[in-house]
Amino acid sequence: MNIIAWVVLGLLAGAIAKAIYPGYQGGGILATILLGIVGAFVGGTLGVLLTTGRLALAAPTFSLPGLALAVIGALIAIFIWHSFARRTV
Repeated sequence: MNIIAWVVLGLLAGAIAKAIYPGYQGGGILATILLGIVGAFVGGTLGVLLTTGRLALAAPTFSLPGLALAVIGALIAIFIWHSFARRTV
């Protein structure tokens, strides 16, 4: 059941982040899920860093604050991806 929750959280966070971020982000549903899962780890780690002051790989829970952290992390991941993609082209 935990894997299904991660997939749903990833899909929701990735879709929201793609809708918020300006411009076109390619990829299908699998890319959106992976973006959301990466965003959840980035957002969770950022949340732990800001609240405790230590750097630890963490992931948020399946809740509204966890979804918000995952969306913020996914937006950061999209920004970093576009930064590297523009340099190679």
